[in-house]
Amino acid sequence: MPDMHYTHLRLARVYDPLDPDRSDLDTYIELIEDMGAAAVLDVGCGTGSLACLLAERGVRVLGVDPAAASVEVARSKTRSDLVEWVVATVPEVVTDPAQQGRYDVATMTANVAQVFLEDDQWLATLKAIRRCLKPGGVLAFETRKPEVRAWEGWTKELTRQVVDIEGEGSVEEWKQLTGVDGEFVSFESPTIFHTDGERIVSLSTLRFRPEQVLRRNLAEAGFAQVEVLDLPYAPDRSWLFIAHA
Repeated sequence: MPDMHYTHLRLARVYDPLDPDRSDLDTYIELIEDMGAAAVLDVGCGTGSLACLLAERGVRVLGVDPAAASVEVARSKTRSDLVEWVVATVPEVVTDPAQQGRYDVATMTANVAQVFLEDDQWLATLKAIRRCLKPGGVLAFETRKPEVRAWEGWTKELTRQVVDIEGEGSVEEWKQLTGVDGEFVSFESPTIFHTDGERIVSLSTLRFRPEQVLRRNLAEAGFAQVEVLDLPYAPDRSWLFIAHA
């Protein structure tokens, strides 16, 4: 079940204005361009930032996300008509034979790879992505390094911001850690719309899997070769996994 940040339409509409710097996507765009990829599967596409940027460059993109509100926002963007959007999970998408063996690259940007909490769900997703890729295709995703303990900075004092957003006025948000249980880290993200006082709290949990576990998961899903690099925009904090089908 996606978090409210992605499923509540009012929250989905302010998602991009509250986080406008998407230079993190440059890593994926460069990888896709270097590969000469013609078709990309954007897993957990959210509000469609990467999908639209790729479509503008002539790449055929399928944006997949189970959060209908986020996909609705994505469909409203410039050049979104060049993207194929599906409200679904990847295991649901791969049941369509036309999607199997169709893509050169699959991506999971930002937090996407860490929202899969259960092992069965995570492995099913990896296997479905593998079936969607062409022989020699690549899955690229990022995940935070557990040893960095990024969650220690998830406090109101360190993350609070107030942003003036067109059509909404002043919007306040922050992130607050609520619990750590082994690899599972939970936090809440209150969003306050000052124009009418509405306060919406999104509850989230991310899983911080170690590198060796992720390597094993990818092997179980049928990926033959795995590269683990420092993520260019967060080299000391996160990994970039590149798994070859």
